Amino acid sequence: MVELKTDTSIDEMYAAGQVVGRALTAVREAADVGVSLLELDEVAHQVLRDAGASSPFLGYRPSFAPTPFPAVICASVNNAIVHGIPNGYRLRDGDLVSMDFGAELGGWVGDSAISFIVGEPRAADVRLVETAERALAAGIAAAVVGNRIGDIAHAIGTVCRAAGYGIPDGFGGHGIGRRMHEDPGVPNEGRPGRGLPLRHGMVLAIEPMLIGGGTDGYHAAPDGWTLRTDDGSRAAHAEHTVAITAGGPRILTAR
Repeated sequence: MVELKTDTSIDEMYAAGQVVGRALTAVREAADVGVSLLELDEVAHQVLRDAGASSPFLGYRPSFAPTPFPAVICASVNNAIVHGIPNGYRLRDGDLVSMDFGAELGGWVGDSAISFIVGEPRAADVRLVETAERALAAGIAAAVVGNRIGDIAHAIGTVCRAAGYGIPDGFGGHGIGRRMHEDPGVPNEGRPGRGLPLRHGMVLAIEPMLIGGGTDGYHAAPDGWTLRTDDGSRAAHAEHTVAITAGGPRILTAR
């Protein structure tokens, strides 16, 4: 069931989203050659503490997961698409890093992700990250009252496919509110004019995921969480929490 949020609730979700934005900004600024993923997890954790917020990621265990998630960020490096578990890995020059983070504040959740390159970037990685951001922007632009979920999916997929990138099937965006994952699902590829109509008060986490090699295949790593590209190519992930309003899409996790 899709819960429509009131304007007051959306304002409260914005407060949670701003904690998310501050944490991702802090993580991006702290990320450098030699810094470990565990150190970046602690940076994000400190932002939560300072805000009096909690993590919807820490301890989360969906049906597919063998163990509860042990951190407050998902840190996915190079050929990891999403759900990477922070560990002692120290960032290297040229690493492509995707960071996904959520915060719960006042009973409401915000969720967002960024991808960036540490040190000297490769041109192919810059293009991949920029395309993920363009796909996200296209999805957000389609998130207007009167459109349908398929319009968001089509906008995202069109950008990704035109650039020659793969899209991992079965993973995409979702509704968000009191819980991190709510109805409806928001695919990253689809047909326009199809699916649930978008209404004022719907709040969605829109999150394109791109596979640089152009194929769609992926697999779960031995940890049961991290999803990696089958072809070994690099991946990028971008996400914002977005409210559908009569005045247009409102980005609640703007940085």
